[in-house]
This record gives sequence, C-alpha cells and structure tokens, in this order.
Amino acid sequence: MTQAFPLQWPDGWPRTPTEQKQDSKYRFKKQRWNSSQSPYWTFAEARDALIDELDRMGARSAVLSSNYETRLDGLPRAGGPIPDDTGVAVYFDLGGRPMVMACDRHIRAEENMRSIALALEAMRQLERHGGGVMMEKAFSGFVALPAPKAWHQVLGVSPAASRDEIERAFRILAKTAHPDAGGSNTAMAELNDARRQGLEAAGASKEGDAR
Repeated sequence: MTQAFPLQWPDGWPRTPTEQKQDSKYRFKKQRWNSSQSPYWTFAEARDALIDELDRMGARSAVLSSNYETRLDGLPRAGGPIPDDTGVAVYFDLGGRPMVMACDRHIRAEENMRSIALALEAMRQLERHGGGVMMEKAFSGFVALPAPKAWHQVLGVSPAASRDEIERAFRILAKTAHPDAGGSNTAMAELNDARRQGLEAAGASKEGDAR
C-alpha cells in the first residue's frame, strides 16, 4: 500500500544527488497575484494546485507522498519541520492504470510539487487539443512499477526460515526457473539473489541466537 508519510520513492526512479539540487524559488513564479500576496509559491499553494491538477485530469486515488507529516485528510502538512529530503512523489490511478510521478530536483518541496503539476498540465493540454492518444502515449512512461518482492516471498518461505528450508525451496523453484527448464535468466537471477539474501538472514539470526 502506498504511504503518504514518510516519502515512498518510486522504484526505478533515480534520485538527484544533493549537490545537484537547484534553488528554483525564483523560477516558479505565480502568473497572477495581488499586492498582498507573494509572487512565489508557498508549500500549501503548490500542494493544493497539484491536487487540483490531478482532479482536472480525472485521476483517482491520489496519494501525495513526502517526508512531511500528514493532516487528517492524508495530505502533507505545511508549516512543519523541513526534512533533509524534500522530494515528493504522487501516486494515482488514471484510466484504470497505476501511475506515479516524482521530483526531487529542487531544494524545496514546493518547487518539486510545482514541477509535477506543470508536467501534468502540459500533458492535459495534449488531450484538450484532440491528442488523447498522444496523452496516453506520454503517460505510458509513468506507469507505476510493482515493488520488488522480499527474498522470502520469492522463495515462498517464512522470513524466519532455516538455511535448510531456504535451500530446499531454492532447489524446487530452480527446476522451473532455470532457462534450460523453460524459465529465464531474469527469473533465475531473482531466485539466486533471494537465496543469497535468505542465507545471509538465516546466518545472522543464528549468530544472534548463539549470543
């Protein structure tokens, strides 16, 4: 289940190194503001504008994930402590498909949220001008990848399985996962990695019991 807090960064999305993050406060100016307002986006304004953009697109089940503690409605709370990691990710359903967009390029969460909102707005323009197919193609790159399975899920054993249980499960599954038996290199690599992690976990557990 996708969590709003703390930040659940999507699998397959690279992170921006700290030294490469940009101070973009002056880049993201509001198009309209009056003399009593700041021309720059606040956290709350950027958050609400992003949610509004998702609503306009017809997105459902949106979850805005960040390292900001959430309000009762599940949205990140403005005015709290600023975390070290100000990246944001938004998960949503569009046309029955799980989607995700994320940004940590900017040093402030408000600019990261604004960046995602502008990307959504640009894609919505494609549909507005008769390019529904183009919008669908554009969004194909944002389909949320399933979270990788834990080693014990791959092997079908308990997280507290013994070394013998792990080896037994590995041998059984390898009979069908191996490329020579109709499996694939990817499936065998996943199985080998699960066996390695499982044996390491079992070894650590055994050492802990001995102490």
